Amino acid sequence: MHFNIFKNTALLFLLVAISCGNQMKTEDNKQKADELSSNEIRKQVKDDKAIIVGANQTEKYLPLLKGKQVGIVANQTSVIFKDSIYLTLKTNPNFANDNNQAYTKIQSSKHLVDSLLGLNINIKKVFSPEHGFRGKADAGELVKDGKDTKTGLNIYSLHGKHKKPTTVQLEDIDIMIFDIQDVGVRFYTYISTLHYVMEACAENNIPLLILDRPNPNGNYIDGPVLEKKHSSFLGMHTIPLVHGTTIGEYAKMINGEAWLTNGVRCEITIIENKNYSHSSFYSLPIRPSPNLPNDLSITLYPSLGLFEGTNINAGRGTEFQFQRYGSPFLDNNHYQFSYTPIPNFGSKYPKHQDKVCYGVDLSEVKAKRQFTLKYIMDAYNNAKIKSEVFNTKNFTTHAGTETLQKQIESGMSESEIRATWQDDLEAYKEIRQNYLIYD
Repeated sequence: MHFNIFKNTALLFLLVAISCGNQMKTEDNKQKADELSSNEIRKQVKDDKAIIVGANQTEKYLPLLKGKQVGIVANQTSVIFKDSIYLTLKTNPNFANDNNQAYTKIQSSKHLVDSLLGLNINIKKVFSPEHGFRGKADAGELVKDGKDTKTGLNIYSLHGKHKKPTTVQLEDIDIMIFDIQDVGVRFYTYISTLHYVMEACAENNIPLLILDRPNPNGNYIDGPVLEKKHSSFLGMHTIPLVHGTTIGEYAKMINGEAWLTNGVRCEITIIENKNYSHSSFYSLPIRPSPNLPNDLSITLYPSLGLFEGTNINAGRGTEFQFQRYGSPFLDNNHYQFSYTPIPNFGSKYPKHQDKVCYGVDLSEVKAKRQFTLKYIMDAYNNAKIKSEVFNTKNFTTHAGTETLQKQIESGMSESEIRATWQDDLEAYKEIRQNYLIYD
């Protein structure tokens, strides 16, 4: 009996030793693989060519903040990346090709608010855009004022009762910081928040420090130009649907074109991105809003975002937001793909909740960074009841013009529709040229 116990114990010890050995070997192999992967990336892209965002260049802006009472407009994207490591390949218009995909290596990040507090910068209050300070609210959802549980700072919502900071809220502010990741689309509301923050700062003689970040759709300009009569929070200025500027460049344009009320000008200082050009591929390490989870969704967003002005679901209520579209009234004989939206993070009440939607899955496409009408035209042409497609007022607000819906409904081709934009696009490009920071 004692021999059997000894025998079983020895066998157990042997098995544990083998298991531990295998685990150590696995971990060792994983570490070597990680090192190999890191080294391989470094061979392809040198660190001195890495894109460095404005927030990481603390040496340039900390002197502007010392001894000041600071306000900050921020959300979950307002971070400083540890070691400033951004490793990206050369321009790649077809990022879905794994052999050419831009690599991003970020060891860690720390929120700008936490970093500045740790550097003894006197942050008085935080202002948050659509989706809130932590980026968890639904699109269009009103966000209330609150208090940050981590820092105890008061947070004032700019997507609730007020879209513009009030004079009372700015009473004890010497300088304001704006640091939010944009995606370069007119109806993405962060540039509207920028407008109102600039206007409030100008009216209260508060300088604005802008920490610039790359525009992932900054390599092109396209889409209909907004008509002034259709201005709203989804588009305040006469710019194309895809505007081709960073936040810093756009701020310069707002000032230069006298778009603020009464032509007031905001005193701005821009901390520019390093090693960035408009042709650079930039992979966002943090989703800029709940329903833009990855590079593909951000690339498709300019085109699929138009579905927000229709009765067609664009992937909200699934894990493939802005990577598919569908509706119960699209032709199920034409479309082989279907899905059912349900409430999830970023979409408490998705369009056509719990109903089978027929349409198109784009989650595996090799999307190029460009704008197209083919998706919305496809959906309209294959709707069983065409009168149900457009939510006309909302679609006009997104498109910036009444004309686009009429053109689609009349059966015009995409090339014919595009031809009607060209004069306005060329005029905008000339204006944009005056405010560019990057090639």
